[in-house]
Amino acid sequence: MIAPPLSSYHRLALTPVHRWWRPLLGTAFLLAAWIVVMFAGLMAVLAAATIAGRPENADGLPSFGPLPDLAQDFLAIAVALPIVLLAARWVERRPAGTVSSVTGRLRWQWLLSCLPIAGVTVGVLLAGSLFLPGDNSETGEQLAGWGPFAVSMAVLLLVVPVQAAAEEYLCRGWLLQTFGAWLRNPWIPIVVQALMFAALHGWGTPWGFADLTVFGIVAGWLTVRTGGLEAAIALHVANNLLSTVIAAAYGELTITETAADLPWQVVALDVPLLAGYGMVIAWLARRRNLTTRSAAPAMLPQRAA
Repeated sequence: MIAPPLSSYHRLALTPVHRWWRPLLGTAFLLAAWIVVMFAGLMAVLAAATIAGRPENADGLPSFGPLPDLAQDFLAIAVALPIVLLAARWVERRPAGTVSSVTGRLRWQWLLSCLPIAGVTVGVLLAGSLFLPGDNSETGEQLAGWGPFAVSMAVLLLVVPVQAAAEEYLCRGWLLQTFGAWLRNPWIPIVVQALMFAALHGWGTPWGFADLTVFGIVAGWLTVRTGGLEAAIALHVANNLLSTVIAAAYGELTITETAADLPWQVVALDVPLLAGYGMVIAWLARRRNLTTRSAAPAMLPQRAA
């Protein structure tokens, strides 16, 4: 089946060599490779901690400390990013860059344009949460100090952006294009990947699940509307980075609660902000005449017989 002359982002997996089974095989490859890499990384860290005689953490495993444990958790997600790109190239026989955008690459200038808007959106959410009814804060009153904060920030700046980007490449990238290869209308793939995105974060509160679903829908819609992952990556990076910066300032990086545990008060504030972010980014994309469709189906060159 040949893709139309102008392909929306969610249809980029529909190349001339597409077959119905390629997305399924690619997903199986992605999951298998991800499990293998994560397990190998975990075993390597546990072996090093055991040899170094490190004490056990709350899970009963030898550990180098809360910050390295957090970095390990983020990196376990981050490794999905290169695996997604390999699945697109090796299994679906298309350029890996087609997961990034309709131009076949990540549009860095556009991503950097979205980041300040995302930062303001998340900043308003975090500031507004302080004035909501009930105690929604999980941080203590004692600051961690400049030394520990600087070390934490150095680690977070290295691992958080790539972790957030990996989730976008997996959900708004791979999953959206997988379902988009079978369905022309983008809304079903957008909603399905958003529900899967929320489920991957575990079950906390119904409100938290709903908020993650809305986040996934807005990010998915923006990905199709702008023709790439940049706006979604900017929002996800800003959300995760600003949240962890506050936790680092109070030395509370071991907090186990996530977005899945949000109370309804925070969700009621977050949903309008997410909608606002989507509208502003869509307006900016129109104003800049951003390329939102690919001119032709992309595929790898075939080897000569």
